[in-house]
Amino acid sequence: MDIKPIILTGKQLRLEPLALDHVGDLDYACKDSTDGRRTIWRYLLDARIYRESGMLGVVNTLLERQAAGTDLPFVMIDIKTGNAVGTTRYMEIDRDNRVVEIGTWIGLNFQREGLNLESKQLMLQHAFDTLGVVRVQFKIDHRNYASLDAIERLRACREGVLRNHIILADGTPRSSVYYSILDTEWPALDVHLENMMARTA
Repeated sequence: MDIKPIILTGKQLRLEPLALDHVGDLDYACKDSTDGRRTIWRYLLDARIYRESGMLGVVNTLLERQAAGTDLPFVMIDIKTGNAVGTTRYMEIDRDNRVVEIGTWIGLNFQREGLNLESKQLMLQHAFDTLGVVRVQFKIDHRNYASLDAIERLRACREGVLRNHIILADGTPRSSVYYSILDTEWPALDVHLENMMARTA
C-alpha cells in the first residue's frame, strides 16, 4: 500500500498535498462565525490544536504526522475560486492490514455546496481503486448530527460507539460513532456516489 502525496481532481474540487502556503486560506475559511454561534471546531479532534496554536499549529501538526507516516493530509481547493476551503486526510494508516480512516473538516460557508461529498468520492476512489485498501473507516462525534447524516447517506456501515474515549478542547468527553466501507462493498457504493453527485450537480 504505497500511500504518498498526489493530486486528485474532481469537477468542483481539487485535492492537493497540504502545505504551509495554505494556512492563510484555511484560516479565513474555517474561522468561527462573527456572532460566535457557529463553529466547525466543536466536535473535531483537531480543535485542541486550533484553539491553542491556530491554523498554523494545525497545519504543522498534520505535516508532522505525514512525516511520521500516520496521516496523509490534503487541502480542499474550490476549483471555481482557487481557494482552500478545508482539509481531508487519510489517518490511522495501517499499511500491514491495508486500512485507512478518512477525516475531513471544511469551512462553514462551503458545507452545502457538494464539496464534502466530492472529497469523499475522490478519497474513496483513490483508497480502493489505487491503494488497494480493504477497509476505510470514519469516526464521528455522536452529537454531530450533520456529519452522521452525511455518512449515513453514503451508506457506510455503522459499527458502534466508542464511548467517552477523547476529551475535547472544551473539556467535554467525546463518544465516537464508527462507520466503515469494505472493498467488497465499494463497487456498489461507487455507483451510489456517482448518482448522488449527479443529483447534487
